[in-house]
Amino acid sequence: MNTRNKKKTIIGCIVIVLALLTFSSPPFQQFASFPEKIRMFQGSLAQLSLTMPVTGTIASTDPDIVHVSADKASRQVDLRKPLTIQPGKPGGAKLTLKLGNIPVKTVDVEVLPELKVIPGGQSIGVQLHTVGVLVVGHHLVESQGKKYSPGETADIKVGDMITGIDGVDIRSMDEVGKIVDQAGKQGKAVKLTILRDKQKHIVDLKPALDDKDKKYRMGLYIRDSAAGVGTLTFYDPKSERYGALGHVISDIDTGKPIAVGEGHVVQSSVTSIEPGKSGAPGEKYATLRNERVKLGTIEKNTPFGIFGKMNKLPEQAVETKPIPIALGEQVKPGPAEIYTVVDDQKVEKFKIEIVNVVPQKYPATKGLILKVTDPVLLKKTGGIVQGMSGSPIVQDGKLVGAVTHVFVNDPTSGYGTYIEWMLQDAGIDIHKQTDKKRRAS
Repeated sequence: MNTRNKKKTIIGCIVIVLALLTFSSPPFQQFASFPEKIRMFQGSLAQLSLTMPVTGTIASTDPDIVHVSADKASRQVDLRKPLTIQPGKPGGAKLTLKLGNIPVKTVDVEVLPELKVIPGGQSIGVQLHTVGVLVVGHHLVESQGKKYSPGETADIKVGDMITGIDGVDIRSMDEVGKIVDQAGKQGKAVKLTILRDKQKHIVDLKPALDDKDKKYRMGLYIRDSAAGVGTLTFYDPKSERYGALGHVISDIDTGKPIAVGEGHVVQSSVTSIEPGKSGAPGEKYATLRNERVKLGTIEKNTPFGIFGKMNKLPEQAVETKPIPIALGEQVKPGPAEIYTVVDDQKVEKFKIEIVNVVPQKYPATKGLILKVTDPVLLKKTGGIVQGMSGSPIVQDGKLVGAVTHVFVNDPTSGYGTYIEWMLQDAGIDIHKQTDKKRRAS
């Protein structure tokens, strides 16, 4: 290798080493991780740190929406110090960082209206009625010496929701029995309107006369309601909307989500607890109290819980005043608390650790990994148990999410969901609020 080539090789190696050192340096790493978009609420502050040994300027496309603290005379910002971003009115603006006259970074900033809700923790009873009647199985009808299921013959499947018979809307099992028996006596088939995977189908079914009780049957096991207990996550006194559970209510036999016809939440008292063990999740045992006194309605059953309206916050609350919420990107690993009931109706605070935070741009149920660290709760429950789902998670004075699931092999740990997704399903969409403010301005 001649001298010239050797020099080129050495220079190339030096350039590569310098590039690697630059790319791996803390200032470059921080610059590379500088967010492309920031969301923040009115009344809050955000800080960004670059630790670059230079000064620059930051310009906002709309200072009424967002601006950055800078030297008033020179309008320079020292990039060795954290930058304080101050929100104004709701809306969107761009911040452009310049070194000299050269733009080096643009950040989209969205300022959202201040939003506060009251965290729950109360144990609630759930009384849910389906939108029709749910098919949960087939049974054999003994008719004229033959055993068969007319429903199975008509290709009715487990998980189908019967919403109408012969054009009549169906809301209860009693209605089904009367219509089917009368049609059978007239020697007619019935036309069933069913929902299957959100698609409507019309199915003809010929009822069979049961040899034993002389009534006409469809050969189907059906259900029109469900009941259980869970935990209230939040209540918004302005809209009177609430969210609870943090996960969908599914039928115990079919495993499919229950389509809500109508429903209510009522008071519930925890009577005892079966502590969780590895391989065997624990459970809260509770009774419903004052069932005639409805705390609120159930309007929706989604992957993020149940939602509806309440006239007022249920009693036994830890917090009675609204607190701020945290957006998903504002939640961080570290200490937090959950509010829940382990005895009667008393809501208590218990310490947990947010072990991992999963970034989510779109709604998904498992955004947080949690670990119970409170010795009192560990002694009473072994960690997270069934019936605790929906317990609000509070970090740094902000409502950040809700407990959703327990790890079967480690009851001290489980999943949580971001509060943002629950608020959205409750009809409290922070982005729509921003749009309304924009239209009104």
